[in-house]
Amino acid sequence: MERHGISVEIKNIPVLDPEFTPILRFNQAFLKTASKPVSIAVERADSQMATTHTFIHGTPEMAEADRYYIDRLVKTELWMKGGFRIYVDDKDVCDYLKSVYCKGGAREFDWDYFANVFEHPFEIILTDKVPESMDISKPMGGHLEGCRIGFDAGGSDRKVSAVIDGETVFSEEVVWFPKITADPDYHYDGIVSALKSAAAHMPRVDAVGVSSAGVFINNRTMAASLFLSVPKELYDAKVKDIYIRAIHDTFGDVPYAVYNDGDVSALAGTMSLNDTNVLGIAMGTSEAVGYVNEEGCITGWLNELAFVPVDANPDAMQDEWSGDIGCGVKYFCQDGVIKLAPRAGIELDESLSPAEKLKVVQKLMEEGDRRAAQVYESIGVYLGHTLAYYYEKYGFRYVLLLGRVMSGKGGEALLETCQKVLNDEYPEAAAGFKLTLPDEKFRRVGQSMAAASLPG
Repeated sequence: MERHGISVEIKNIPVLDPEFTPILRFNQAFLKTASKPVSIAVERADSQMATTHTFIHGTPEMAEADRYYIDRLVKTELWMKGGFRIYVDDKDVCDYLKSVYCKGGAREFDWDYFANVFEHPFEIILTDKVPESMDISKPMGGHLEGCRIGFDAGGSDRKVSAVIDGETVFSEEVVWFPKITADPDYHYDGIVSALKSAAAHMPRVDAVGVSSAGVFINNRTMAASLFLSVPKELYDAKVKDIYIRAIHDTFGDVPYAVYNDGDVSALAGTMSLNDTNVLGIAMGTSEAVGYVNEEGCITGWLNELAFVPVDANPDAMQDEWSGDIGCGVKYFCQDGVIKLAPRAGIELDESLSPAEKLKVVQKLMEEGDRRAAQVYESIGVYLGHTLAYYYEKYGFRYVLLLGRVMSGKGGEALLETCQKVLNDEYPEAAAGFKLTLPDEKFRRVGQSMAAASLPG
């Protein structure tokens, strides 16, 4: 099939989505004929840099393919690593990026989002020589001595654990509604209530760790779906430091740490595996991802792979939030199941919530319905091709698969198909890492216990 002027060969594609075009296959086909060198660097906090040396065609007849390739490359680097400034050494590429990363441009959402996250205007700079890559990795977690609290803030419930010398002495799960609540005092009161509930079961509090969906820089909440309904003026005043304030107001000057829940899931994986270099992928409401590197550190990368392109089909499904198409959020969460179910002949009641629609397909799968099996097998094919792409970027040794989409027989079929695609199409990648699911030890560690281990 041809995509954006490039002929892409794919052997193994989902039955329910024959137009799926893995971004890795597109990139490989594009680079076979591209010969003009281009370098791009994306700068994030503390002068950290993600640099890519690549090629384009640089000819009028291949201009569309060049623009598409650069667009997907920059989008990937931004959501995988984060950044507010792009350096590029090619004028045509620079002019193109300036035309899309601006108000009214095709990437206005990303332009505005990253300017807010990093509290710096988004810039694109033409330079003769782009800076080289630079990361600042930080050790994360694994500290279990003393009396600790771990708080895990989810979109539908909040969990808290009291942990004494590595043993969980108390845990609690409370339903709450953070995403639809505009008053940040509701969130603050819920956090404080959880902290006090755990503290009541320990003689003292030595440290507090927080796991939460969102982007956190120096423990500050720079962006998070939990506070989706909070107005911007209240967000800046009451949300950016909400976890810091809650901990200080409740316990005074105790050590604390606030991390993205994906990274904490990866940490829990390293604790259960007794090993490092783990990519954790939770497929639930969205695609939540975290990464702990070979040294057992987090990298300072965003790891927001939900918004990294995985499909080069120009008619791929659009994400309502960012307005972009073909990104992981529509393939590796309940939305992926909901998208494919009608194609398999499964009628879903539109009055049901996304979570309820997923349950309908899960029930059919448990009953042995072949239509439901096709849905999960298709997602397994998506995942096999995409993990090969992620592996090229991360070089991980383990992939830990979590979330409600991975539960039950559907998760088993998805995993089996994914492994088959990897073995058949990407044998080198398949030999390089292991797919793993949460085991009993992981469940004992848990997200909130892993969070408790965060502060050093």
